[in-house]
Amino acid sequence: MRRWQHLFTILNIEKYILGDFILTDSIAEQAVLVGVISQHQSEEQAREYLDELAFLVETAGAETVGRFLQKIESPHPKTFVGTGKIQEIKDFITERNIELVIFDDELSPSQLRNIERILECKILDRSNLILDIFAKRAQTSHAKTQVELAQYQYLLPRLTRMWTHLERQKGGIGMRGPGETQIETDRRIIKQKIVLLKEKLISIDKQMAVQRGNRGELVRVALVGYTNVGKSTLMNLMSKSEVFAENKLFATLDTTVRKVVIQNIPFLLSDTVGFIRKLPHMLVESFKSTLDEVREADLLLHVVDISHPNFEEHYTTVNETLAELKANDKPTIVVFNKIDAWRVKSVLTDETSMDEPTLEELKSMWMSKLEDNCVFISAQKKLNIDELREKVYEEVKTIFKVRYPYNNFLFEVE
Repeated sequence: MRRWQHLFTILNIEKYILGDFILTDSIAEQAVLVGVISQHQSEEQAREYLDELAFLVETAGAETVGRFLQKIESPHPKTFVGTGKIQEIKDFITERNIELVIFDDELSPSQLRNIERILECKILDRSNLILDIFAKRAQTSHAKTQVELAQYQYLLPRLTRMWTHLERQKGGIGMRGPGETQIETDRRIIKQKIVLLKEKLISIDKQMAVQRGNRGELVRVALVGYTNVGKSTLMNLMSKSEVFAENKLFATLDTTVRKVVIQNIPFLLSDTVGFIRKLPHMLVESFKSTLDEVREADLLLHVVDISHPNFEEHYTTVNETLAELKANDKPTIVVFNKIDAWRVKSVLTDETSMDEPTLEELKSMWMSKLEDNCVFISAQKKLNIDELREKVYEEVKTIFKVRYPYNNFLFEVE
């Protein structure tokens, strides 16, 4: 009987993770987004974060039909927003029969339970949503294991909510849930699963380390940047390969490595997972091994979407993440991508003004700031790609000369 009950518990947990826990593919759900304007987040930032959250929702396969922002000193400890605002949200979703509300920050387990009880619908937070997208995008065993580990780590402190959610399914002889004993049993099951997944990741990481070692001593170049800045498109252009690229967030989770030759020098080019603000801590931990390509790279190509209104903030976010990875001191070329869309987006967002710098002024400013170690391109339109190749060639050649001084005769013909 215990073995059968144990199996039932695992099946329910898997159902929670793979079913009710995430968005479904079959029907495009309608979602309402909720954020706050606080002492740590201005109104402009809050609205921009909700725009990004809406893009995440679209990537996950849902449709945003409403947004709510509240100015509050700090998020309410019980319901994230105030009682008046939560009632306003309830009236809105009840009137329109909406069953999904997504909050822009991570909710505590108690906040999650309280909000779910008041709104009587499915509640997700930003972390929950990003986990769902990662689960959909993961293709290889490595990525799937990393995402599954992050999901279990997210689920562990929220088991009480899970058993409240599954209460209708339990009962009968041999099924004494959802009492405290049952929850403790399931905590132990999930902790065991986490241990097994960590062990599996260690094994996969060792295999990947061997693969990296077998690549020889070629110079390594890594593409880094905020999510959806065009890294995969640039990867395809430079390596003449077919890496999956799409105008959605986190289109690439698995690191892809290709051999590239510019003039007479071969090197390895890798495409890595994109960064984002408010990335769930458990995902950062799970994907640290994937970012080994960044740590071991000899040269970084920091790709920036210059057409985005907040590209400077994205640039800073990536640099902060690189600092956490202790990779911020590596030689870096900043690649400002999507110059073809820069003016278009400025017009569409009605942000043009007399004070707005032109693209030429931006180039001058950033080239001065980065000591000319940057380039402005459009990977989609193939603009200024030769200039990028030349900059990469010069940097790789410098590294190559130091690493292989006995092969310097290759450059004597120049």
